[in-house]
Amino acid sequence: MAEIIKGVTRSLNFPFIFKASYDKANRTSIRSFRGPGLKEGLRILKKIRNEIQLPVLTDVHQVADVAAVAEVVDVLQIPAFLCRQTDLVVAAALSGRAVNIKKGQFVSPWDMRHAVEKCREAGNTQIILTERGSSFGYNNLVVDMRSLAIMRKFAPVVFDATHSVQLPSASSNGDTSVSGGQPEFIPVLARAAVAAGVDGVFLEVHDNPKQAKSDGANALESTKLRDVLKELLAVKKALAEAHATP
Repeated sequence: MAEIIKGVTRSLNFPFIFKASYDKANRTSIRSFRGPGLKEGLRILKKIRNEIQLPVLTDVHQVADVAAVAEVVDVLQIPAFLCRQTDLVVAAALSGRAVNIKKGQFVSPWDMRHAVEKCREAGNTQIILTERGSSFGYNNLVVDMRSLAIMRKFAPVVFDATHSVQLPSASSNGDTSVSGGQPEFIPVLARAAVAAGVDGVFLEVHDNPKQAKSDGANALESTKLRDVLKELLAVKKALAEAHATP
């Protein structure tokens, strides 16, 4: 996938950071696939970084992993469910790597300034915030585009267009141990976020979403990536031209 996505983004001159997880510790069910584990996962991420020549991002779920992960990746990500976990946020900040904090589905955009302050108090100013939707009743998420502008007052903001269309613990087949999704809305929300002035877009991409071991129901099929990115570039260009017009 890293090679496929690099090929698409390079042809469009689109900056790209590769993200993958060595451990998905916050899966819905104890029977869900979690990943290859720390040692093997970091080996793979290091190979991608060195051989495919890509900056790499991965998430950390516990303080004990931070030092080892920071040796391999360019950006440490704090998962949404752990965005208020002070020890983890501070440890990631102290690693010296850039830190991407995903906004919890249960957290207001203005409260994310506290997470940013934790990083800055630890001496790290390389901070990114990611919007991934807010809980809207049970098993549903909604995106408040105002949050992008609010959080940009604290740090650069990335919009997660694929997790934002997730239906937590609500698979289409009625299995509550698996999350569902509405991937048809990925391009819509991504365009809106770029129009709102977001600094980056996160996309979960897979060449066969139905066979994906994680988040397949809300992933973007790789064959659709080029068209989506071209649309985002067009929106960004239109905004730049509008701002340049006297």
